[in-house]
Amino acid sequence: MRSFWCGIDGLIACLPELMVASLSTASCADQMEKAEGAECRDDAAALRLKAVAMGTILLAGVLGVGLPLAGRKRRALRTDSAAFVAAKAFAAGVILATGFVHMLHDAEHALSNPCLPAAPWRKFPFTGFVAMAAALGTLVLDFLATRFYETKHRDEAARVKAAAAAARAAASTSDEDITVVTVVEDEHKAPLLQPHCHSNPHMHGHHHAHAHELVQSQGGEGALSEHVRSVVVSQILEMGIVSHSVIIGLSLGVSRSPCTIRPLVAALSFHQFFEGFALGGCIAQAQFKTLSAALMASFFAITTPAGIAAGAGLSSFYNPNSPRALVVEGILDSISAGILIYMSLVDLIAADFLGGKMTGSTRQQVMAYIALFLGALSMSSLAIWA
Repeated sequence: MRSFWCGIDGLIACLPELMVASLSTASCADQMEKAEGAECRDDAAALRLKAVAMGTILLAGVLGVGLPLAGRKRRALRTDSAAFVAAKAFAAGVILATGFVHMLHDAEHALSNPCLPAAPWRKFPFTGFVAMAAALGTLVLDFLATRFYETKHRDEAARVKAAAAAARAAASTSDEDITVVTVVEDEHKAPLLQPHCHSNPHMHGHHHAHAHELVQSQGGEGALSEHVRSVVVSQILEMGIVSHSVIIGLSLGVSRSPCTIRPLVAALSFHQFFEGFALGGCIAQAQFKTLSAALMASFFAITTPAGIAAGAGLSSFYNPNSPRALVVEGILDSISAGILIYMSLVDLIAADFLGGKMTGSTRQQVMAYIALFLGALSMSSLAIWA
């Protein structure tokens, strides 16, 4: 026990020096050659492949995120159709495999690189720890965002209720103030003023409109809660996807090896399409306005190509195998893995498969499970090439 505490004390005492060594920008030539492949380094060919990758990945992202949004009013791609449920389950499997098989593996590879000092990076499993912390942080963010939107909707419903009550009170007061005045000289003449319940049509129309909205918000508490969850899920999912899209875009952009880039083009296009489909489905279910949905979809679609362009610009002086780059890449990959694993398991898979949304036939449910497993297996198999 004493030796354990001595080891901890020594590690803490040396921590500043270890961190300085970890943040060095010095080149690790042996690791660079091993990672890139000295015989396959061709800057001109790599630049051409990066341009192809940017166009291909952008197209895949636009198609993926655009299909659920464009098909909201088409029967085959509505959010409650069998085709949409199966496609979204496939996309959820793709995102789950991205987190477990690709991002965690990349993070472990970076943080266990021999260029980094053994302590602290190989003395403690930072990859799993950071991913766990990111998943728990996503849980807290998910909870707070859900409560924020629920409170906002309740406040709006309370304001509508107060306005409706005030409108009713004003209408009853105006009705009571109207008196009947008759002409005494002729008993057969009608009153000059008669009580009229609808003396202010605009007021009553306004009242009925708000009352109808209020009844909808009060009667559909479950629908409101589901809508709030869809809004929160779509925003947090986009945050997780965009964060790791930047990382993989930069990783491809700084590479100078066509042998490394070539398999990544197909893998990332496949990955971008189905991630986009899952995100587009969540945006469609959240029923955002057209402008908001278009902005979210565009931001997703351009992130990876923008990362590739930034990486290509940095490739001349950026060393991806320096200790500093390895630490930053490993920690960001771990964070992305934690976010994607949480979102895929909790907000995509569990919400759809265990949350009562699988209300179709047994055949539809079986197809959704098959699609989920196929998505996870197909994305996992891409790790052979990328």
